[in-house]
Amino acid sequence: MTTPRAGRPKASSREMLAEAASELFLEQGYDATSIAEIAARAGVSRSSFFNYAASKGALLWGGLDERLDALDADLAALSPREAVRRVADRFAPDALALAYANAEAMGLVPELERESALRRARIARAVARALRRRGVDALGAEVAGAAYGGAVLAALERWALQGPGRSDLAATLDAALDAIATIPLD
Repeated sequence: MTTPRAGRPKASSREMLAEAASELFLEQGYDATSIAEIAARAGVSRSSFFNYAASKGALLWGGLDERLDALDADLAALSPREAVRRVADRFAPDALALAYANAEAMGLVPELERESALRRARIARAVARALRRRGVDALGAEVAGAAYGGAVLAALERWALQGPGRSDLAATLDAALDAIATIPLD
């Protein structure tokens, strides 16, 4: 039997780091903020920082990434819409929502664009794999996956810009998913 490690729980420490990072990004900008400064503000060592996040940008995406980690399993049991919809269930305002709402002031626009593209692609790959397993042709699966990935990230950004907590991310995502079928393409 192993004894649990002493110290802060991983999620709460990541949240503390994300909060410290957000404060520093607002104060001095993303590029001017070092990992050492974030760790010091959060009260952890620089080496401990990497137990919680791979980079300073990854701190912002922790909540969403946890949900995306569950997406493959959800896609095995649910329709793509239902599985993707779970990403938004009970999603609370977090560092990512704050980052979207304050992207210019934090100097995060290029970082958010780059990192959101990675998450869009991650969702697209997961949905496309699930659809191919269900017999959808590869091209159709890829296109549908891209649409789902785009819907999730567009909804997340829209929700954050409306003021996270003022509206429901799940309802915003539902509207984005509905848009997939209703937007005229010609």
